[in-house]
Formats: sequence, structure tokens, C-alpha cells
Amino acid sequence: MAATLGMYKGNTVGVVVPAYNESGLVGTVIETLPSFVDRAFVVDDCSTDTTWDEITAAAERENAARERVAVTDGGHQNQRIVPIQHERNRGVGGAIKTGYMAARDEGLDVVTVMGGDGQMDPSILDRIIDPVVEGRADYAKGNRLLRPGDQTDMPAHRVAGNYLLTILTRVAAGYWTVGDPQNGYTAISNDAIEDAAAEEMFEFYGYCNDLLVKLNIADARVADVPMAAKYDEETSHIELSSYVPRVSAMLARNFCWRLYAKYLTRGAPAVPSLYGLSALSGLTGLVVAFVGVFGNLSVGQLGTPILLLGGSMLAFLAGALLDRRKNSHLDFVVGD
Repeated sequence: MAATLGMYKGNTVGVVVPAYNESGLVGTVIETLPSFVDRAFVVDDCSTDTTWDEITAAAERENAARERVAVTDGGHQNQRIVPIQHERNRGVGGAIKTGYMAARDEGLDVVTVMGGDGQMDPSILDRIIDPVVEGRADYAKGNRLLRPGDQTDMPAHRVAGNYLLTILTRVAAGYWTVGDPQNGYTAISNDAIEDAAAEEMFEFYGYCNDLLVKLNIADARVADVPMAAKYDEETSHIELSSYVPRVSAMLARNFCWRLYAKYLTRGAPAVPSLYGLSALSGLTGLVVAFVGVFGNLSVGQLGTPILLLGGSMLAFLAGALLDRRKNSHLDFVVGD
């Protein structure tokens, strides 16, 4: 357990800082961590620049400073900044997973994530963790899509992509008011790390979407915290050509897994049945339409596939509405 010098509202606080080629940025992130943070696990994901050197140098300075404060107070402070280096690149999700496991093993009450690129404002960390430390949520995350003007600094293509991924993630994860699912500024309770099996978390950039699915299966409460977008010197490591298909495939798999784990294994088949009926009707309608078009059938003979596709949409909407009702108590927006 971390020393209690920086205990926040009766809770020990850990921070995971994933970093890959963040030289010139990650040192500042370490140095600007709020004083109430008990332990920071800074994970270098096998960087190819001087990120590791910057992490270890900043850690040495910060640990020495905290040690001097502790000695002055007549006590002894354990290492506050813990540098961890991966031997191979595992992706940002893998780096966060490493930090989560270290924080879980130390028994820290709440664990946050702050990127090593300086994109996350340390002055609002208390707002991110408050829903968790106050017991209102098991997981809290920033949302840059809630308030007008918060997206001003966000590139237009990222805004569009975030809205699309919001829709897809709501369907896959079952949190129907959660938005901005790619936002990595988060806080999670120690219990939720265990309950959601975070050690199995997706290691690519879709880790945050994957974790939401796992949290929903565990019936964890999720809070969205309004925040402004911040883009300065950081460089995105996302390659859309690999990102889009991998995350889309992951969401499809997770959607099916959630329906099985959350409903079928608990004797509640209504939601999966409606979604299954939608898929079956839609696929049948497409096949019949394809055969009809290439079989030179008349327009009047295409009524069957139109009815099947319409029925597919209705079944999907019914499943989504029922799914939303069953999960409505699990997510909320801070301030609502």
C-alpha cells in the first residue's frame, strides 16, 4: 500500500502514464502530477528515442524531492514515481495494463491514466477521480463532446471519428449515454480492475472501448466527466489503415461476447434474441436482394428483401431500446 502522505479524500491514488516516443513531453507530465498522487507508474513501451532516459531522470528528481519532504516531516516516503520499461512494444493498451496490474498489486484505491504526451490537464485530475472516490462510479472518463466549444482544439477528422465511434461503442458496450470513448483520461477503482478482468484488456488503441465492454458485463457504473480537448505538441501514433479495421473487428467480437456473458449466461435471452433476429433478417434480405438483382427479377418481386431489411431494422431498434433500458442505471454524466 502506498504511503498516505498524499491521500485524497481518504483514498490512495495511483496514476498510470503510458509513454511511447514522448521525449520532451513525458518529463513534464511526471513533474506536474498533483501532490495528492501517491504513486505513478510510468511505463515506457519500448520507445526508440530518449523517452526512457527522460522518465528515469524525472523520476529520480521527483523521488528525491518527495523523500526530502518526508524526512522533514519525520517519516519515510516510499518511491513515488515508479519507472517501468517494456522489452517489446505492446501498444498503449499494453502499457496501461502493466500499470493497472502494478497498482492493483499495491492495493491503491483509485487508479487514473494520464498520457505521456501532455494532452491531459493535471489540474482537472480531481474532477476525473471524484465520481470514483465518492462511490458514485466504478469508472470515470473524460468526455470532450458534451459541451459546446470543448472540441475547438480537436481536429475535424477526430471529431467526426469520435462521434462515429461513440455510436458503435454504445451498441457494443451497452453504455448508452457514454460518449467520446477514445478519451484516455480515466479513473477506475481497484475493485473494478479486478471485476472487469483488466489483465485481459485489448492492447491496441481500442483498449478503452474494450474495457467499457468488460465493465458492462461486470455491471460497473460509469461516469462521463465534461472536459475540454487539448492538443499541443503531441504526435499521434495511430495509423488509420490498421486502426479502423482492428478496432471495428474488436467491437464486433466484444458485442457478441457481451450479449452472451451479460444476458444468455444469466437466463435473459430477450436482448440477444432481438439482435439475432435483426442479423438473420438483414442477412437473408441482402441475399434475396442480391439474387433478385442478378436474376433480373422485376421490381415488384423485390418486395420480400425490402420487408426483410425493414424487419431487421425494427428488430435492431427494439433490441437496442431494451438493452438501453436494462443498463440505464449504469452510466451518467457528472453534473446532470
